[in-house]
Amino acid sequence: MPVGTSSAAVNLAAALEPAQLELARGPLHVDLPGEVRARVARCREFVREMSGSGRAIYGVTTGFGPLVEFAGRADGAAQSDNTIIHHIVGHGELMPPAVARAAVLARLFSLARGRSGVSEHVVTALIAVLGTEFAPAVPRLGSVGASGDLQPLAYVAHALRGNGNAYFQGQLMPAADALGRAGLRELELDGRDALALVNGISVTAAALGLAVAQAKRSHRIAELLSALMTDVLGCGQEFTSAGLLAAFGHPDVAETGAALRTWLAGSAPSGERPLQEAYSIRCTPQLIGAAGTSVRHAEDVVRRDLNGVSDNPLFFPESGEVVHGGNFFGQPSAFAADQLNVALVQLGNLAERQLDLLVDPHRTGGLPPMLSPLPGQHHALQGVQLCTTATVAAMRRAATPASVQSLPTNLHNQDVVPFGTQAAFTALDQVGLLRYLHAGLAIGLRQAVHVGARRPRAPRLAEVFDRIAAEVPPIAEDRPLDTELRRAAVLLDTIASEVEGER
Repeated sequence: MPVGTSSAAVNLAAALEPAQLELARGPLHVDLPGEVRARVARCREFVREMSGSGRAIYGVTTGFGPLVEFAGRADGAAQSDNTIIHHIVGHGELMPPAVARAAVLARLFSLARGRSGVSEHVVTALIAVLGTEFAPAVPRLGSVGASGDLQPLAYVAHALRGNGNAYFQGQLMPAADALGRAGLRELELDGRDALALVNGISVTAAALGLAVAQAKRSHRIAELLSALMTDVLGCGQEFTSAGLLAAFGHPDVAETGAALRTWLAGSAPSGERPLQEAYSIRCTPQLIGAAGTSVRHAEDVVRRDLNGVSDNPLFFPESGEVVHGGNFFGQPSAFAADQLNVALVQLGNLAERQLDLLVDPHRTGGLPPMLSPLPGQHHALQGVQLCTTATVAAMRRAATPASVQSLPTNLHNQDVVPFGTQAAFTALDQVGLLRYLHAGLAIGLRQAVHVGARRPRAPRLAEVFDRIAAEVPPIAEDRPLDTELRRAAVLLDTIASEVEGER
């Protein structure tokens, strides 16, 4: 019996949602219905029939990539070795265990569609892995995202065979030891099994799906913090007008306006602010709404990736076809990830500018500089602002599109490539940086009330403010804030998840 149990569950007969990838961070139960098992077995039998027919089948009877014109190894285990071992050349930092496990879940759903021709025991082995705290150790750098995520998925298969390294309960160790501690057996593969495991975009889909899940929370957090800032400063609320935003013609902008109005219900302007606020307040519906459009598009794309089949070739027993093609070419996710990255950077720009406004006495109506109770003796938000500036700069530098960086490789077999894997990991990095920016702004708003801004008048915002205040005491004297920033980020994620559940 594999070590590790969990109440979290997914079903291979249902669609996999991007948010469900987060369930794979811990032990996950995966249901394998009879109809799924049957279609996997039927496709596998069809592969056996075709393999004995004398027909050339890529990766089964041939070499790989540009070496397809040469015969592969006759022995199935040796062909499996060929598939995996020549890709064990990745480098860079290891992806977090939660990401590697999400990639296993994504690959499992693709293989369970019954078009890849894998052995049934491969599917059941991946299910067993997800039921434990085992995670392959996978370097981030090595995939061009063109023939799927060959190198990172090869590391997944390598670890499942007991080679290389893996994590168990968060501890890095030799993969064979990790399998043993998890109560798992080393996975045996033939050539078709191995190619089906590595020849898809499941790492890209996992990284992008996890980024999307966090981006959805960050989008709601941006709405919340913008509303809280509006209330704390006593700003006018005309910019949230339903008629105004409907006239703009963008549904997601109108939705953000509605969210702001919901948060601000019960509040009233102080009457002491300018007729028109700075754009970091007045244009929040347009900015946050547009970001929401990009998040929604990325979610749609990655949902299709998670529930599609991206390896090569594909097998269609019902029509007797073996079809060679390029479903492993991750261009949709590359474009979507790059677009998401741009939206995340602009949300970061907004949070940084909002904090800058908040610490400037000339724009807050006289709150002390840096929101310090004793300017000069204590510096309050000064260090936080410096770090937010550095963080925004890092986000901007990382937002260069990956999807246009095509470089020919692989003897010009892969003469155009999408680099979706790199784009997806950039998105995953960006959402982590945006969490810091939002946490800094939340602490700034909490401190603003401490040094003289009004307490939120809207009941829902007052409740949120009290939760933030309970997590982060006022800065009466300078102190390290790094731990409190992390706690604030976790709290904001929790609140955003509660809000998302209401909608």
